[in-house]
Amino acid sequence: MATHHIIKRILLHPSSTSLRFKTTSVQYVASRARDPTFEKLMDDYKNLLKVVAIQDLILANPKNPTVSLQFLSNLSQKLHLNRGAASFLRKYPHIFHVFYDPSKSLPFCKLTDAAVEISRLEAVAIRGSIPIVVDRLVRLLSMSTMGKSLPLRAIFKVWRELGLPDDFEDSVILQNPHLFKLCDGNEPNTHVLKLVSVVPSGNLRAAVENWRIMECCKEDCGSSVNPLELRYSFKHGFPPGMRLGKNFKAKVKEWQRLPYVGPYEEMGEKKKSKSEIMGLEKRAVAIVHEFLSLTVEKTVEVEKISHFRKWFEIDLNIRDLFLDHPGMFYLSTKGKRHTVFLREAYERGCLIDPNPVYDAKRKLLDLVVLGRHRLFSSDSTLQDMDGSEECKLQEEGGNG
Repeated sequence: MATHHIIKRILLHPSSTSLRFKTTSVQYVASRARDPTFEKLMDDYKNLLKVVAIQDLILANPKNPTVSLQFLSNLSQKLHLNRGAASFLRKYPHIFHVFYDPSKSLPFCKLTDAAVEISRLEAVAIRGSIPIVVDRLVRLLSMSTMGKSLPLRAIFKVWRELGLPDDFEDSVILQNPHLFKLCDGNEPNTHVLKLVSVVPSGNLRAAVENWRIMECCKEDCGSSVNPLELRYSFKHGFPPGMRLGKNFKAKVKEWQRLPYVGPYEEMGEKKKSKSEIMGLEKRAVAIVHEFLSLTVEKTVEVEKISHFRKWFEIDLNIRDLFLDHPGMFYLSTKGKRHTVFLREAYERGCLIDPNPVYDAKRKLLDLVVLGRHRLFSSDSTLQDMDGSEECKLQEEGGNG
């Protein structure tokens, strides 16, 4: 009988916080420490993504915002509706209303009044956040090492995550010609978004810098805080139950002290000394940390952020980068996709520092969590819930 040899490599990244005993990428993902709070959030979030996909189809025709069940059924596989469109719609009566159109002899679907109101609130929040969105785009382009430019198709991948309006080419890019310019790409029918006025790196402060300042200013810390210890540090919070041995803690401490070039600073000439390779890896961590900080919900699919690798000059596997730093990022594989969360931005499954667009999105998630509960209440009014009520619903709700 043939003997199959499994060759295992121990990869010790010079700047990694842990000794990685790696076989395959799949095994590395499977071996990560789970966080029940983020896993529960993703249980609901994966259904929210399906709901949003159907909602987009319904709202695609403003004059007649409906869609036939036959049309949705034909898209069931693409929309990942495993039990069919009708079964999925029945799960969420607070969001979808199914009715029969006698003139066409077909069942149709439309949004409930509550869902329409949430959609309106989100649109208003996005329009009101245009100045913030402009700043996000400036920052995103400023992290590019390739002429402060990014492919437009990559930005399209994350337009929702950045809180961009669906007409952002007109309402954001063309409305700010002093900041942005669309150029033809190297390939046919492709475009590149370029930053016209380069912002000095000293005028752009990374999100982690705000945390460092707060840590230095804490009254209860006083003189016990060493500014040199914080200068290159990132906030860490590990999954519950994760074993933190002495060796692991020592490596984390060593990594925290490691100098690096910030995401908005010029790279300079690349060298191959051990310390500089370690610094490049930490710079990559700083870039993805800043990227997540710029998103509305401090989360993004790994596949989407991978489209920026070349332009941010990240030579490492993005997914492995997240897995190498479980104190900063949490990777979930729910819903047949890899989604990463910025750990420090969340508490009990909710954003610590919410924003209007997030609040509107959260209201739709609340209806997803409700599922078929509270059917006795009218769907014509949207009841407001504070953050604690939302989190409680999210924790207690089913998968939808």
